[in-house]
This record gives sequence, structure tokens and C-alpha cells, in this order.
Amino acid sequence: MSHWSQGEISFVKGVYKTANLPDLDLPEIAFAGRSNVGKSSLINKLVNRRSLVKVSARPGKTQALNYFQAQDQLYLVDLPGYGYAKVPRKLKNDWQGLISSYLTSRVSLRCVVVIIDIRHALKDNDLELVTWLRSEGVPHLVVYTKIDKLKRGQQMSQAALLDAGLGIQPSERLLFSAKSGEGKENLISRLDQFLA
Repeated sequence: MSHWSQGEISFVKGVYKTANLPDLDLPEIAFAGRSNVGKSSLINKLVNRRSLVKVSARPGKTQALNYFQAQDQLYLVDLPGYGYAKVPRKLKNDWQGLISSYLTSRVSLRCVVVIIDIRHALKDNDLELVTWLRSEGVPHLVVYTKIDKLKRGQQMSQAALLDAGLGIQPSERLLFSAKSGEGKENLISRLDQFLA
């Protein structure tokens, strides 16, 4: 589908309360991941833009659901990064309330892309999120990113460890590099299946 690479992609708004979510007129793909996992870079690569989504030097900075519109066909929703200790507890709780109600009740949400850095051992936050999405029946796709930082053999062994920790099959995730673009076509075709 052409909506990933051509045409207008624009920032719509940052949402801090469920009351301010846009109308349910377009399908939505949401992107979740720990702070500094490469979420912004992945979205930018997906839509062929250098800096549509600002890459923050300060983890935990994005606190809104940031809505981007791809032509008139689709919303991409950049969720705040999680697992960052310096966010005050009240903000964490507000964030969790907003995110969980969005993820469980948003009828136009087609898929949550869960982004995990392939270089590290499985983090509790990532396991909690995937387990929770599964228990709530929220469609999701796991993406192991930053694969360009590892040799092919290391990629495979790290992916196998993460698969085992998450309790998923290789078919339920894919490998991606925002730097080289490897995995991009695969990701687009998988997302198109969720949108179909």
C-alpha cells in the first residue's frame, strides 16, 4: 500500500486525555516501547521521513499520545516510552490510565507495534506489556530493533532468547533496523495485513 511511503504525513496532535482523542474515522497503528528503544527512528524509517517524529535526547520526555496522519487513510500513534525511572509517580499513574484505556477500548486501533532492543536481555516492562496485550486480546506485533548492531549469528541467538522469554513464535515478531532499513518491507506487509 502506498500510504507508508508517499504523500502527506503530518502531525495531528498530542493527546493527554481520552476525551481529546480524534474521531474514530481512520484505522490506527500504535507504537510502544521502552524509552530510548528506537521508536521514533522506526516510525521515521517506516514513512520515509528523517525527522517527522522527533528523536528525544531525554528519555521519558514524550508524555502524550502523539497522532500522525498518513494521507487520509491512517493514524500512526506514537505512545510515550515506558520504563524510565525519572518520571514522577503521579505522571506514571496518569500515563498508565490513559494508555491502558486507549489500548483496550479504542475500536479503530488495528495493531500495537511493540518495539524491543534486540541487544538486551528481556526487560520486565516489555514482558508485562506483551503479556497484558495478549490477555486483553489486543492485536500486536513484536519488533526486535537495532539489529544492525549485531552480527547475523548474534541476531538469531538473541531473537531466540527473547522469543522464549515472551512465549512467542518467530512468526509473531520480526527483525528491524532503522539504520539500514532491513525488515522495513516485511513490517509494512505485516501492518497492511492488520489494516486489511
